[in-house]
Amino acid sequence: MTERVGSDTRERLITAAADLIAASPGEDFSLRAVCDAVGVKMPTLYHFFGSKQGLIDAVIEHGFDLYLGEKASMENSGDPIQDIRAGWDAHVAFGLENPGFYTLMYGKVRPGYSPAAQSRPSEILRGLTAEAAKQGRLVVPSEQAAAHILAANIGVTLRQIILAQADQELSRAMREATIAAITGTGTSRGGPLAAAIEVAAANADVLGPSETQLLIEWLSRLNRSSSIS
Repeated sequence: MTERVGSDTRERLITAAADLIAASPGEDFSLRAVCDAVGVKMPTLYHFFGSKQGLIDAVIEHGFDLYLGEKASMENSGDPIQDIRAGWDAHVAFGLENPGFYTLMYGKVRPGYSPAAQSRPSEILRGLTAEAAKQGRLVVPSEQAAAHILAANIGVTLRQIILAQADQELSRAMREATIAAITGTGTSRGGPLAAAIEVAAANADVLGPSETQLLIEWLSRLNRSSSIS
C-alpha cells in the first residue's frame, strides 16, 4: 500500500471512520479498515488522533457539525416555544436519519463525561428557554426547562433508534407533554392565560405570525399583571 499523506489526511480519516459507522450503526469499526480506506498506515492515524477514542471524539464532532448545519438552515419563527418544537422535531429526524452518528453523540455513556461538542446544541436550547423565561412563558427556571427538554428529546429518539422504527405519534405526545410541563399549560401553576398563550403559539398559522406574536404579547402582559396582583 502506498501511503498518501496530505494536508487533508486528518479529514479523510474522519470521513472514512464516519462512513464505516454510518454503514453499520451501533457496531464497532476497525482502525485498520479506516487506514486502508484512506491509504495510510496506522502510525499516521495515531499521529493525528492519539488513540481510537481520539478518532471517535473527532467523528462525534463531525456528527455535531452535520446536526448544527441542518439546524442553521431552519428558519427562526420569532417564538421560542415554537422554535423548541421545531428543534425537537429536527433532533428526532437527525437521529433517525443518522443512527450511527447519533448513538455516538448521545448513546455512548461514560459516567462523568460529556463530549465537548454536546455543549453547542445545548447552548442553542438554553438560549430559547432563556427567551421563553424572559417572556414569562415558563413555570420552571430556564436551565431546568432546557435539561427537561433535552432529556426527553434524547430518550424518545434513542427509543425509536432501538426499535428501528419511527413513531411520530409518540414523539409528538412526548414533545407536547414536555412543553406542557415547562410552561404549566393545563395546570394550576400556569393558569388559563398561560394555556391561551401556548394554544396561540401552537396554532400560529390560524392568525398568521405577526398577529399571533401580538396576541402572545398581550396575553403575556395580562399574565404578568395578574401574577403580580
